Amino acid sequence: MRVLIIDGYVDEPACLGVPPYMAPYPRYIAGALIEKGVQKEDIIYRTIDRIRTRREPLRFDLYIIIAGMTVPGKYLRASPITLKEINELSHLEGTKIIGGPIRLGFGEEGGSSAKEFSVPGITLAKKDIEAFVYDLMDHKDPASVQHRMRTNSEIGRWAESGTFIITQHPDYPFVLCELETYRGCPRHSHCSFCTEPFYGKPDFREVNDVVREVSALYENGARYFRLGRQPDLFMYRSKKGVPDPGALEELYSGIRKAAPDLKVLHMDNANPVTISKYPDESRKIAEIIVKYHTSGDVAALGMESADPDVISENDLKATPDEVFESIKLLNEAGAARGASGLPELLPGINFVHGLKGETKKTFELNFQFLKKVLDSGLMVRRVNIRQVMTFAGTPMQGHDEAVWKNKELFLRYKEKIRNEIDLPMLRRVIPAGILLKDVRTEIYDKITFGRQLGTYPLLVGIPLKLDTGCSLDILVTGHGHRSITGIPVPVDINRLPVKLLNMLPGMDNKQAAQVMRGRPFKDREDIMERTSIRGEILNLLL
Repeated sequence: MRVLIIDGYVDEPACLGVPPYMAPYPRYIAGALIEKGVQKEDIIYRTIDRIRTRREPLRFDLYIIIAGMTVPGKYLRASPITLKEINELSHLEGTKIIGGPIRLGFGEEGGSSAKEFSVPGITLAKKDIEAFVYDLMDHKDPASVQHRMRTNSEIGRWAESGTFIITQHPDYPFVLCELETYRGCPRHSHCSFCTEPFYGKPDFREVNDVVREVSALYENGARYFRLGRQPDLFMYRSKKGVPDPGALEELYSGIRKAAPDLKVLHMDNANPVTISKYPDESRKIAEIIVKYHTSGDVAALGMESADPDVISENDLKATPDEVFESIKLLNEAGAARGASGLPELLPGINFVHGLKGETKKTFELNFQFLKKVLDSGLMVRRVNIRQVMTFAGTPMQGHDEAVWKNKELFLRYKEKIRNEIDLPMLRRVIPAGILLKDVRTEIYDKITFGRQLGTYPLLVGIPLKLDTGCSLDILVTGHGHRSITGIPVPVDINRLPVKLLNMLPGMDNKQAAQVMRGRPFKDREDIMERTSIRGEILNLLL
């Protein structure tokens, strides 16, 4: 049997897109197939982007499509599979299975209700696609397979044996591998829009299972990791609702032993209620993360709204004061600048608009909260503002009228935050003159765009035509709303275009003119003798 795994899933967009990335789904599926006797050479992995660009003939016995998007956004390179593309795939000969987040619904932008999926010729795995595929191997007809959730013991096996599939990713070995620690929400009541309750109560993975998965990935060449498959990392293996720093110490130290030369170890979600309610335990956890991770890390805080009425009506968990205290704690633990050029660990803030009870006042209160954070001198790595996507089975179903009613207000408010919050905050987080390490070039469109591999990576614009797929150290020279401008270093002073010479932090017009008149220079002493350039600027040139 020959199997094609089509990866059309893109996780939450980071700034203007995700970096090269692989969710656990393809690895779980590959491991499930291996356990059922399918040979490695007969399991082929393709991203939807590769299928779009290569147009290679697709002739397989089984097609497994991973699809769905629960968070809207704009994308730099990778973009999720579309309903049109899914319909086109439905005409292929062979058995076709689709699953992943799409089982919860399908929507292409914030504010659009996710519609129930139905495409003739394709069977939807209504629960876990990896479990469905595993059971399918014992049946000829997908209609006879029971839909079920997989167990932690199953993915403990499949995640390890399926790691070989990462070598087929088009960006390998520069692939950010998502690691799952648990899913399900520990709260007794749930936010109105959230799909996490569909997974039930938290089902924590064993530390040893995660570490074995990392070890196997590492042996297959993986060097970039993100602990991102959980609603709140600070609650991993919590005991009676209380965070357990010891569990995080065991997890992080185990990962470091399994992957001693890893390049990235980042996290994703944290609940501000956890941090504010258990500050001592949360401080210890933040310190553990900083001890073992790599810098540039982001703890994404689900604030959702600063409006008390919206908080109450949608059963949100954190008050503005609790979120503010969480931001303070994370700054205290992680604001120091690390080897990547970015602070070690900073909070991110997520806002959701279109929720029940939203009014014009909601937008004002959200902005006031962000202004308070900015004026306090604290740092936030990024502010994510999106409109709600409503899914069947959530309390928000049928209550998305605020999305279209406040659409124009939302767009004006978003632009105001970009100008008055994001821009000054970005200048604080990564000021001009900072060196960003290991920026990988991705595309060229009048200027070269690149990013560091990691969680919520900054988009870097480089005003030069550079080859893609290169890793460079970039000197920050300017800022956009959610991106930076920079130039590669060390700089060749004898060849640097004048427009880039003028971009160097601290370089004035007189010094730039001296350089242009004096070129070529022999060495450092020659520059010092014939120009007034000194100190840090001179160091940047060499």
